[in-house]
Amino acid sequence: MKYLFLALFVFFSAVHLIDCYSSKRRSSAKTKPFLVPLILCYYLFSVNVPTWQLVAALVASWLGDVLLIPSGQKYFVLGGSAFTAAHIFLIDLYRCHITFSSVRPLIVVAAAVVYAAVIAFACRLLWQYLDGFTRFAMITYLCVNTGMNLFALMQLLSHPGLATALTFLGAILFFTSDVVLFIVRFHKRPSFIWKRHFVIMATYIAAEFLITQGMLLLG
Repeated sequence: MKYLFLALFVFFSAVHLIDCYSSKRRSSAKTKPFLVPLILCYYLFSVNVPTWQLVAALVASWLGDVLLIPSGQKYFVLGGSAFTAAHIFLIDLYRCHITFSSVRPLIVVAAAVVYAAVIAFACRLLWQYLDGFTRFAMITYLCVNTGMNLFALMQLLSHPGLATALTFLGAILFFTSDVVLFIVRFHKRPSFIWKRHFVIMATYIAAEFLITQGMLLLG
């Protein structure tokens, strides 16, 4: 049964990304709500005892997906809040697998500096287009996302292997997707490729699947 859900996920993802690349917003909005639930079903049929943090993170991500479909700042804030909750659930999930004594602090600090530099770049690029609340919301959200990435990195450093590497790669793609989302949403002159939601959704879909698959392998 899990392979049926995996096949359906691949099919819906392909259709959705084609619509995103073609800038068919209405068509892509119809397939978007199916993506994360199919990953969740794939996960639930792959394990005997689901990990509640991962289930909660996927449900929160799905809620964020649905809330970001309509236009308007209200829905953008609500969707961002749902994704913030998803990152917090993932942080708690990774924390359970980290042996902090085996983590080299300098590696984590160096990674944090890289993420901070990307956030600073996004802020510099978008600052003139944002009001005070949106600036605060963007920085807060990206910092929480950074925290999720750093915990995924510490999990990798604690237990090096394919499973934790896939999870960390998924975390990186999640961060990438969100940075691009802010650029597409708020920059007044995004380049041709950024104007489409293809990059956002390609990195986001891969992120959700890689995180789930990594935790499956780790389990």
